[in-house]
Amino acid sequence: MDRNRILATYYIETPFPLEYAAEAMAGEQSTGTFVTVPGETPELKEKHGAKVVSVTELEAVRQPSLPGSRLPAGMDASHATYRRAIVTLSFPLDNIGPSLPNLMSTVAGNLYELGEFSGLKLIDLELPNAFADRYPGPAFGIEGTRRLTGVQSGPLVGTIIKPSIGLHTEDYGPLVRQLAEAGIDFIKDDELCANPAFAPLEERVKVVMEEIERVADRTGKKVMYAFNITGDIDELRRNHDLVLKAGGTCVMVCVNSVGFAGTAYLRKYSQLPIHGHRTQWGAMSRSPLLGMSFTVFQKLCRLAGVDHLHTNGLNNKFSEDNETVAQAIRDSLKPFLGGYHMMPVLSSAQWAATAVPTYEAVHSADVISLAGGGILAHPGGIAAGVRSMRQGWEAAVQGVALETYAQSHPELLRALHKFSK
Repeated sequence: MDRNRILATYYIETPFPLEYAAEAMAGEQSTGTFVTVPGETPELKEKHGAKVVSVTELEAVRQPSLPGSRLPAGMDASHATYRRAIVTLSFPLDNIGPSLPNLMSTVAGNLYELGEFSGLKLIDLELPNAFADRYPGPAFGIEGTRRLTGVQSGPLVGTIIKPSIGLHTEDYGPLVRQLAEAGIDFIKDDELCANPAFAPLEERVKVVMEEIERVADRTGKKVMYAFNITGDIDELRRNHDLVLKAGGTCVMVCVNSVGFAGTAYLRKYSQLPIHGHRTQWGAMSRSPLLGMSFTVFQKLCRLAGVDHLHTNGLNNKFSEDNETVAQAIRDSLKPFLGGYHMMPVLSSAQWAATAVPTYEAVHSADVISLAGGGILAHPGGIAAGVRSMRQGWEAAVQGVALETYAQSHPELLRALHKFSK
């Protein structure tokens, strides 16, 4: 692509002619307004205007997907047709420079509010290398995470502290000790628990790391714990330093809560992997004709420096179907800007058996697989739950049927009896 242009691709729905609608998008996000102004010279438009690269017409529908759109003059609502299309726009890099916040204002800004559209979703984004020059991306990614955990192959098996919120500081020690002694690779705070008065981050870090170090001294295995350090921008560095000083090996932020700029700010000085939670993602994505795709979101997260990113999991409790989740995992594993390797995080209703459809869909075990009940509710206990997760992934990678593999792996067998529906 042109090293001085940004390409943004959209899925749109409009009752207006497609070429007119595409030009309205380009004008709104660059030099245009609702009426020509004196300074909008042909020379300025040529240098700074967005350009329509392509318009690919798709199907038409009779009802608008979103409220609030207007109709062309003279069109009666009872006879309206709403055309759908894929539109690619090109923006001059000079308009914004390699800036994440200003990129968002340009490719995901006021065009969502244009009355010509009854649907508009950003579905892909291609960036010039100038962004890679400014934003170094994930510092650890897959390789660094494996090095810190000592897990050289297969998934990292992990869990989330539950209940999500309400545990007091003193409750963390026994739970973390149990999990660490069970041989788990990874534990994380819930996105709801950052710095509550009944379990302040500073106290929580101290209690958790004491248990992790104590078990590591005995077993030689140091669990990675992702502490939720989400907060105001001026709190991020202090919170990161708390974890680093205590010997922690991971921090977590809710990316949409602190923003891409906040995450990139953390990346500048972080000496630890950044675990990215995508809370609020449903508000950005659940409508097929509003917001942005995960393809775009994960690129922006990688640019900001996220090392691990939640993708949901197959057979989950949420609204996304399995193919959507599988595509999110595949997208997260693809190289971006020549590298920027990031580790997908699978969660939501995961247990030993979900390994098989996951591996069949993505053909990779470079993931963090988080299970709550799939580990904690295993009839053989937490250690058996952890082993059952590993066994499920071993069977998946080896292409052996779960039922066959379970005959020589009792923890997997008990998981199948417990959780199969």
